[in-house]
Amino acid sequence: MFRNALEPWHLLILVIVLVLLFGSKKLPDTARALGKSLRILKSETKAMKQEGAHSQAAADASSASRPETPHRTIQTAPGDVASARTIQHHVDGS
Repeated sequence: MFRNALEPWHLLILVIVLVLLFGSKKLPDTARALGKSLRILKSETKAMKQEGAHSQAAADASSASRPETPHRTIQTAPGDVASARTIQHHVDGS
């Protein structure tokens, strides 16, 4: 039934419909916003992975005392005009 569901001419028709619906002026802005969102998502996931590895190493090396509150700075995505922000995590002592 869906053997050759996505042919090249289907993609061409889809692009033509998108241009007609949204106009050629809005499409580059939409693509730029989508790219910026993907860059932010990528940097956030990378920061979370690094934070997880750092906290695991800190947990292994620390004693039973209460740990300090960790600080993490999230870098902005390339081309983003917002400044970097610091996130403070509250660690429960129990």
